[in-house]
Amino acid sequence: MGMTLGERWAEGAELDTPVQYLKGIGPKRAELLAKVGVETIGQLLFFVPRRYLDRSQMMAIRDLRPGDEATVLGRVVTAGARRLKSYKQVVSAMVRDESGMIEALWFNRPDLAERFHANQEILLSGQVTRYRGMQFVNPMFELADDEAEFSFANTIIPVYPLTEGLSMWTIRRAVATAMEKCLATVPESLTPGIIEHYQFPGIRDALQAIHFPKDIESALRARERLIYDELFYFQLLLALRHREYVSSRKGTNLAETGTLTGPFMEKLHFKLTKAQVRVLDEIRQDMASERCMNRLLQGDVGSGKTVVALYAMLVACENSAQAAMMAPTEILAEQHYQGWHERLAAIGVKTAILTGSTKAAERREILAGLESGEVRMVFGTHALIEEGVTFHRLGLVVVDEQHRFGVRQRAALLNKGVNPDFLVMTATPIPRTLAMTLYGDLDASVLDEKPPGRRPVVTKLMSGLERDSVYLATAKHLDAGEQAFVVCPLIEESEKLDLASAVKTYEQTKAALPKHRVGLVHGRMKSDERNELMEKFRKKELDLLVATSVIEVGVDVPDATVMVIEHPERFGLAQLHQLRGRIGRGSRQSFCILLAPRAALGDALERLEFFVSTNDGFELAEKDMELRGAGELLGTRQHGLPDLRIAELGRDRKILRQARKDAFRLVALDPELKQPQNVCIRRTLLTRYEGRSELLRVG
Repeated sequence: MGMTLGERWAEGAELDTPVQYLKGIGPKRAELLAKVGVETIGQLLFFVPRRYLDRSQMMAIRDLRPGDEATVLGRVVTAGARRLKSYKQVVSAMVRDESGMIEALWFNRPDLAERFHANQEILLSGQVTRYRGMQFVNPMFELADDEAEFSFANTIIPVYPLTEGLSMWTIRRAVATAMEKCLATVPESLTPGIIEHYQFPGIRDALQAIHFPKDIESALRARERLIYDELFYFQLLLALRHREYVSSRKGTNLAETGTLTGPFMEKLHFKLTKAQVRVLDEIRQDMASERCMNRLLQGDVGSGKTVVALYAMLVACENSAQAAMMAPTEILAEQHYQGWHERLAAIGVKTAILTGSTKAAERREILAGLESGEVRMVFGTHALIEEGVTFHRLGLVVVDEQHRFGVRQRAALLNKGVNPDFLVMTATPIPRTLAMTLYGDLDASVLDEKPPGRRPVVTKLMSGLERDSVYLATAKHLDAGEQAFVVCPLIEESEKLDLASAVKTYEQTKAALPKHRVGLVHGRMKSDERNELMEKFRKKELDLLVATSVIEVGVDVPDATVMVIEHPERFGLAQLHQLRGRIGRGSRQSFCILLAPRAALGDALERLEFFVSTNDGFELAEKDMELRGAGELLGTRQHGLPDLRIAELGRDRKILRQARKDAFRLVALDPELKQPQNVCIRRTLLTRYEGRSELLRVG
């Protein structure tokens, strides 16, 4: 009869043992640890403190002054709850150290009434105020529980990310037990050469120092080692994936002949920018080479990515191959098709559009055309990767706004052909650091120039009280034959959120602009109805369109010169930039008005003021990463890459650059990771990512 996991733990810990079998944890605390990403002993050992408290820097209560941001360590003298004249409930605790006493107050936190007990050790951190004596109001706190044998015995106190019901002491006890049982079994993950080059501590010394540091310097050095480790393996995956794509996929030598690209260029009513010419040269070289193209095309809104992609698709068609462009929304797919199919037909290229809304009979006809090769170029959504979609000879795959697709969706479209070239496009500018992480396995092209004659959009932040004057100014633009958008964060009014809804704003706008034709478009509309309205707006049968963020990407209406965004604080910088990119696409001066309730802006004010100050999408992307952190922007699950648990891209740029350089050099010298000095690298890679073969797929 086999041993239970609990019995195995008694015999000797293993890193993949569930954390619930640690002494003092059990099933309930294991559930809480799972909420912060810790399910095994190994994950607990690598659960890094987010910061440290240096007990030597703590202040004595007698030295506190109003306005100080302070941390004190003391014991509870008395505690209880009372109700104020305003009917608010307050929980109060008097805390004493060797030098004096201070009161800590928590308003509207009745759940704390039973938490504090006399003589209990407590850590308080917050701003000091004075009202009938010195006080902390709503401070952060940590309580030692009855089993807290460690308490604050150490000089340096690690502070871990917590969840409700999980105390710092529970984690410290669990970490100490886990280290005693199995720290010695943690295998080294870096080569002796890397460790010596950077003077890193070994992995076991690093874990000891990260959890129980002798001083702040040793803790920070250990953190740097673990950050490098995480980023190195992240970049190693990208390096291996890039090599696997290049070595295993031979291209089909799609060399430009000019039979289609020549007539296409003659019919364009504008000249390509220098940036477009440069990027097209890079793409042509890729497509004509023996290796498959695997390229990221990044450009700010309005920089002309679609024309570059169409040119590349025509190169494929010139070589008797087919090309497919997959977009994330039907609106964007329709826009690409409607904007170009007549011009493509004029040069002899049959095109089609395939979406979830395509009627059954039309779908059958399109599928037959794709299978026979009669349809040479197709635009579509996720419908392109459905079962039953077969290509005669797919030579180029273009994925637009690729960050909205998962890695498996992109791979599914690639698998419709035999080693087709691959071009991914994004109009969402990506900070350089983030691009190295998400797209480090792709060759990159950047369109950093807009077509001549386009003026920067004038952006203003205005109060909601100025709405009447904004509508008056908008009316003048509409009278001059221009068009406008009004964008809202919600479709319908919400009782919980005091935000402008598209439906309500539509009614208000019609009333404010009775002489003008106003339409409404949002994501809950049927696609046929939505597409019909968008087409009316493009044909100038509507003057103003009230919309939600459904118009965020792909909408190209040259006469749209005004955009009013209601409650801009509800949108991120990248989304605001995409919305603003729907105007300013012609030669007329365009205006973007942010209508915001100034009193309620709070933390959003800095973000909106920065947005007003620049039209540069890459500057906005860097600011967005600074404000939100890379974690939220990264979305690694969308890319088939592991999450970063320790590293922060905004902070750790220097380490990332070095880890990337080292990882790509290693793969170039030892592609199979079989040289003796790299055995630990290979073992760690296979152990960490066992069963996750998608990590080595393209895209």
